[in-house]
Amino acid sequence: MNIRFLGAHNCESSTIKLVTLLIDDTLAIEAGGLTSSLPIEAQLQLKAVLLTHQHYDHIRDVPAMAMNALFYETDIHVYSTRAVYDALATHWLNGTTYVNFLEKPQDNPRIKFTIIEPNKALQIDGYDILAVPVNHSVPTIGYQITSPEGKIVFYTGDTGPGLADCWQYVSPHLLITEVTAPNRYEAFGRRSLHLTPSLLKEELLAFQKLKDYLPPVILVHMNPRQEKEIAAEIAPLAQELDISITLAYEGLLIKL
Repeated sequence: MNIRFLGAHNCESSTIKLVTLLIDDTLAIEAGGLTSSLPIEAQLQLKAVLLTHQHYDHIRDVPAMAMNALFYETDIHVYSTRAVYDALATHWLNGTTYVNFLEKPQDNPRIKFTIIEPNKALQIDGYDILAVPVNHSVPTIGYQITSPEGKIVFYTGDTGPGLADCWQYVSPHLLITEVTAPNRYEAFGRRSLHLTPSLLKEELLAFQKLKDYLPPVILVHMNPRQEKEIAAEIAPLAQELDISITLAYEGLLIKL
């Protein structure tokens, strides 16, 4: 399983992009940095775009991908919850802000949207997909993805403290999660349901207690202005827990 980080941050500039993952050039997770990172041909080869929740930085490129699909006379397959579908239909693809590609063209809508049921497995192109609810400010799901070769990655999406229930359902070889801000923002993290290094430690210890192991961890959704501070706080945590914890960056390729 090859995992490429097209975007790794919660802000965007000429050098950084919003969180977007690409697995084996087949599955995309999130759509904040898809159209700016992939040639159209690569976009149209995707078997699925998996969305965790309806916040702008995670769904932004869905309309642009659908427009590309329109001109190339194909479609895109999007998977997520009813809440994400409703947000796209109401605010984004509502016929005013953008064409409603969920329904148009009438005879063959460009977006084929599949509503996912949490904790119910499905298969996409040989990959086993399990959507698991996580703790965030709006309904959010993480994705455990098992490759045809049996490699397992779990991506939490945006989340905050309180992942004990989620950990029961996943057993990944690699964990991808978020750390949005450094420890001095712990109160903000608890309030807005995002992680800091200290909050991440709590969740990893809960995972270890339940599963009796810790996988390597890769972090995304960092605030770029505070990234050095986050990295300085993550280094001793990785040493304490005796695991690899890596801050992702645009273009990072992980072979699992």
